[in-house]
Amino acid sequence: MSTATVTLNEDSGASNQLLYIDNIKVLLTILVVLHHTFIAYSYSDGWYYLEPTSSIVAQIPMTMFISINQSFFMGYFFLLAAYFTSSSYSRKGTSKFIKDRLVRLGIPIVFNSFILSPFISYLVYYFAKENHINYIEYLSRYDSWIDLGVTWFLAALLLFSLIYVAVKKIFKVSFSKSLAVPNTCTILLFALALGTISFLVRIFFPVGWVLEPIGFQLGHFSQYIALFIIGLLAAKNNWFDQFSDKTGKQLKRSAWLCLLFFPVFFIIKFKLNTPSSWFSGGFHWQALLYAVWEQWIGISILTSLLIKGKRNWNTTSKLLTNASRSSFAVYIFHPLVIVVFTLAVRNWTIDPAIKLLVVAPLIVLGSFVFGLLILLIPGVKKII
Repeated sequence: MSTATVTLNEDSGASNQLLYIDNIKVLLTILVVLHHTFIAYSYSDGWYYLEPTSSIVAQIPMTMFISINQSFFMGYFFLLAAYFTSSSYSRKGTSKFIKDRLVRLGIPIVFNSFILSPFISYLVYYFAKENHINYIEYLSRYDSWIDLGVTWFLAALLLFSLIYVAVKKIFKVSFSKSLAVPNTCTILLFALALGTISFLVRIFFPVGWVLEPIGFQLGHFSQYIALFIIGLLAAKNNWFDQFSDKTGKQLKRSAWLCLLFFPVFFIIKFKLNTPSSWFSGGFHWQALLYAVWEQWIGISILTSLLIKGKRNWNTTSKLLTNASRSSFAVYIFHPLVIVVFTLAVRNWTIDPAIKLLVVAPLIVLGSFVFGLLILLIPGVKKII
């Protein structure tokens, strides 16, 4: 996430017409927290502290949640961030825009790499692995200083922003103001093309392959790049205000159909004895099928949520305002909250899937409360 938050904190809240975007941002932030909590209790790698369930009954819905979430939530953040990039650049000018991005994105990246991530790793090393050494001694052995963790998104957004500035300044590119709002057919054709491109990229960079040390999973970047560009076009052409209710209903049905198709992947895996890696990448028809499905459901969910939000969620309350304002802090600090809670119940002798049901709501609540407390620190609001 950390997503569009950077831009939304300064732009979206200023207009009552954009309250629904703040509310979508809160929803996406909750999904980020839940996504990593689910990973902690279902995967064997990819997180600080892992306690995967061995129950296949639990693994199937957990895998579905992670897969569907991954299909749209980070791409959504890039879309929303790009939607406000052009107006922010026009208002601030090149120099101030770049300086602002370096501060609001660069400082959290450095903080996470050199302070937060080492501390979280130490908690796991001390409590889960029971290596009872002091923090200073642990740091003397620590060798993962350039570990962006969840702030990989900030690094990508910073990179995209700098490329945007370069394109504007060097090539004098101006995004068109005469593009009609896409209809359902155009959106789904876009999803199909994006799925095909993702498949081609994943032949060389399968899902799970990480560009170290910055943490970019290039298998997902086709969507991120495409949706960042779409966000720029949407802002220029005012697409968000022009999507029809009909399009929203059609894409909602499209998303449900894709959801009902998901069990087919398990049939392919178990009946055809297909290795899981064949869905993640490589020159396999399973990888093509999964990539197209992923983009189809992701784009369908993303657009239908946007239309529903515009129609029904363009309101606020004190609770939603506080949640929106703290979203960026939640994104940065939620790994600490997740690790603290999961370590606290590590000796509870029940299936990890049951632990997930118990601690997930507490982790979400704790992340937002902690985010609000972080914002009380003097000077923090100038950054996040």
